[in-house]
Amino acid sequence: MNTTLYNGLFFDGEKFSQVHDTLAIEVALSIAVNDVPFTITMQTPGNEIDLARGILFSEKIIVDKTFTPKVEIRETNSAGFITHVNVVVPPQLVMKDFAGTRNVISSSSCGMCGKSEWEDLDSEKINNQQLLDVTLVANMFEQVSEKQKSFQQSGGTHAAGAFTIDAQYLTMHEDIGRHNAVDKVIGYLLNNNLLDKIKCLTVSGRISYEIVTKAKSAGIPFLASVSAPSSLAVDEAQKAGITLMAFCRGKKLTVYSNVEGVMNSFGDFKTGDLGHNKMLI
Repeated sequence: MNTTLYNGLFFDGEKFSQVHDTLAIEVALSIAVNDVPFTITMQTPGNEIDLARGILFSEKIIVDKTFTPKVEIRETNSAGFITHVNVVVPPQLVMKDFAGTRNVISSSSCGMCGKSEWEDLDSEKINNQQLLDVTLVANMFEQVSEKQKSFQQSGGTHAAGAFTIDAQYLTMHEDIGRHNAVDKVIGYLLNNNLLDKIKCLTVSGRISYEIVTKAKSAGIPFLASVSAPSSLAVDEAQKAGITLMAFCRGKKLTVYSNVEGVMNSFGDFKTGDLGHNKMLI
C-alpha cells in the first residue's frame, strides 16, 4: 500500500467541511554500494530493488546489463517500509568512484540534486533503425493510465511506462518522483532481461535533461510525455538520437527532436520535408 488517508479541512469559497483525502506516501530510501553510501532518494514505497538497480545503471555506476546485483535490505521503518538498501557488486564492475559525488538527499522532484558536477551526455548516438507510428502513442498512454492505481487514489504520483516499437506493454511503475518512476522501469527491465525490448518510454511529468540522460543510458530511442520538455532536454535528445515527443494528449502530440524517427499510418507528411523543432502532429 503506497497511499494513506489524511484528514483535512476543505474550503469551497463559503464554508469549511471536513474531508478525508488519500495522499501518496513519501519515504526516504538510503542506497549504498558495498556499504559505501551513495544517495538518499525520496520515493514512494515499493520496487526498491528495481529503483536501486535503475539509479545505479542510469548514473553509470553499474553499466553491465547482464549483471544482477544482490540487493540487501538493511532497514525498515515502523510502518514496514524499506528505508535502507545495500547493493553488493564486485569491485571490478563498479565503473566509477561515486564517493562524495551524490551522497546527499535527492528530492523526489529532482534528478540532478546531490551531484557535485555537471555530466554531459557522451557523443555516441543511439543507433535506431526502426520507425515509430505516432498513432500508437495515445494507446501507450491509455495503457499506463489504466494501471495507475496510486494516481487514481491520490492524484499524487507520476508514472513511467515501457513499450515495444509496436506499443506492446512491458511494464509501468509509479512514484512520487518522476525520475524514480523512470529508474524503477529501467531497473525492472534490467532485472528481468527486457531492456533490449523497450523502444518507447512514456512519462507523466515534464521532460527535463535528467529524463533524457536516463533514456540515453538505457538506449531508448523514443521518449514521450503528456507535459512539456525543457529546451535543454530537446537539445540533448537531438544529440543523443532520441525522438522526443511532448504534449501527448489524446491523438495530438508535438515532435521536437529527430523527427525522422516517426511516421503515421496515413502517409500525409514526409519527415524529410520538416526541419528540427518544426514538426506538429
